[in-house]
Amino acid sequence: MTKKSRFLHLVAMAGLSFYLIVGAASPAQAMHIMEGFLPVSWAVFWWVLALPFFIIGLRSLTRITQQQPELKLLLALAGAFSFVLSALKIPSVTGSCSHPTGTGLGAVLFGPGVMTVLGSLVLVFQAVLLAHGGLTTLGANAFAMAIVGPWVAFAVYRLLANQGKQRLGVFLAASLGGLATYLVTSIQLALAFPAASGGVLAAFLKFAGIFALTQLPLAISEGLLTVLVWNWLQSYATSELQTLQLLRSE
Repeated sequence: MTKKSRFLHLVAMAGLSFYLIVGAASPAQAMHIMEGFLPVSWAVFWWVLALPFFIIGLRSLTRITQQQPELKLLLALAGAFSFVLSALKIPSVTGSCSHPTGTGLGAVLFGPGVMTVLGSLVLVFQAVLLAHGGLTTLGANAFAMAIVGPWVAFAVYRLLANQGKQRLGVFLAASLGGLATYLVTSIQLALAFPAASGGVLAAFLKFAGIFALTQLPLAISEGLLTVLVWNWLQSYATSELQTLQLLRSE
């Protein structure tokens, strides 16, 4: 195993170990949108909307693993990073929580399609193993965290990276991707539970306002942490990053 591979392996293992120590020992709370919280019609709607993105992302993931199998460890790192960060929960409103998403790093490295698959798998493991989120609400949670968040992160990063502002792009990609996730979650909750006075808009402002109290500082922290990991990757995984650049240019 090369020095770079050992480093990536250690980072992934350290992240998982941190989760096992900090996250798994805490009592289960509502995570993402919890199981059974959405009406059946809305749960089905978000499932149908999310599935095409997952299928397209699965094709991208398969292509990368077949053409460049040496990138599998980096893929595992991106998935582990998202798993760990999205498991650090802070209670926010009834039926959900605030937490980092960790999807910005994977979106920057591999694109939003691949991160849709990784983020969805993260949500499945958390729902099945940790009772965080749910299977009926998986479509809604995946659309917010594994689809919209990564696409926003990817767009922000590419815009700034093309201007030579790579680190700023990584920071804002992670931060704004997380904020976009919670704006979508607020919309989802508002659509399912409109306010008696003011309807969907009033409900959205209520949910988004409460989320903002915890999500804004979390987004900044996630951006800084993602930049730190990005700097490590540039120092210890240069060849893997160059390989990804070649793949994106094809």
